[in-house]
Amino acid sequence: MKENWIRGNRFTLLENGEAFFPRVFEVIAKAQREVLIETFILFEDKVGRELHATLLAAARRGVRVELTIDDWGSPDLSDGFISALIEAGVIFHVFQPAPKLFRRFHVFRRMHRKLVVVDGVRAFVGGINYSADHLADFGPEAKQDYAVEVEGPIVAHIHSFALAAVAGETPKRRWFHRRPKWPPLASLAPAGDARALFVWRDNQEHKNDIERQYRLAFRLARERIIVANAYFFPGYRFLRELRKAARRGVKVTLILQGNPDMAIVKTAASMLYHHLLGSGVEIYEYCKRPLHGKVALVDDTWATVGSSNLDPLSLSLNLEANVMIHDRAFNAQLSASLEKLMQHSCTRIDINDLTDSEAWRPIRTFFLFHLLRRYPSWAGFLPAHTPRLASLRAPASPDHAGDLNQSAMQ
Repeated sequence: MKENWIRGNRFTLLENGEAFFPRVFEVIAKAQREVLIETFILFEDKVGRELHATLLAAARRGVRVELTIDDWGSPDLSDGFISALIEAGVIFHVFQPAPKLFRRFHVFRRMHRKLVVVDGVRAFVGGINYSADHLADFGPEAKQDYAVEVEGPIVAHIHSFALAAVAGETPKRRWFHRRPKWPPLASLAPAGDARALFVWRDNQEHKNDIERQYRLAFRLARERIIVANAYFFPGYRFLRELRKAARRGVKVTLILQGNPDMAIVKTAASMLYHHLLGSGVEIYEYCKRPLHGKVALVDDTWATVGSSNLDPLSLSLNLEANVMIHDRAFNAQLSASLEKLMQHSCTRIDINDLTDSEAWRPIRTFFLFHLLRRYPSWAGFLPAHTPRLASLRAPASPDHAGDLNQSAMQ
């Protein structure tokens, strides 16, 4: 499928909560007409409370605010927290709501995107949730992560996508061949030199779009590939492109979790180490704190930032969104950040350090090969349904000010 790369954009890298949260809150505080937010996790901690206050202020001055959370990722918001938003006029959406007793078992096909669009002219895309564990003062478990601030014509495409999502619709690529209703695409003047593509993953027409963009970039790589990803256990075709690139002389580097937030993450990724190292891929484990980033770069022009991990959940089940960026300046900025991680906070893995036995390795390789080759199709057998978006908003009639209107959209 031919992709329409959009020219005239500017991307600003935001590393960790220290850069991301103040900038997002500042932009929302200046919003004049509309704020759309999607997030997997919203906690009622100091970050969540600051977002709460910022959204309340925006809604009270007449800005249309729509906030979407994932029910599994944000399970513990209090009634008071939610009610205050709704009473101020915020439209509050819950993706795939489930009874509290069963919520923690309801893990498939989550809304894992992290998007913000303000007034249809500025957007934020990345992997950072609204929780205090994205700040360094959280301690050793604070996450290392990335997002981008987006300006330029590509924002109109992200805006169209976000509007479709809160309307309960399935966005389609053909949306982007038409002007969104508001703001007009022509009103978004060029803001920079970057070409960009907004790409998402869903369980209808765009099941492998993000992975396909990764594989295409790897196939075209000539000098280097750097992938920094928190949860790494991709499919066979993804790994094949990485190994082929390394074998033709491209310097391929992976930055993975060495201090994982979940032990299974490192266990799963390490099963691939011998397979990758034997092909010339370099592997670094980030050990300073948990890595939560989902970024990559190829050569000196291509980069991606978004919400998609490189594991079965993100590649086969969850709803995700990334931006693909062609821009030397942004590539250099992201490259400097990743090089700093490798130099100061990572341990390089050597093939001679691997301790798996020679007898076990062929058996493991056999099963891994067939698992990785088949799991995307196997994932389709997991619970398939049309997800619900439950929406809470203040009633239109002042005679029923104590009630909440709720609707479920397919």
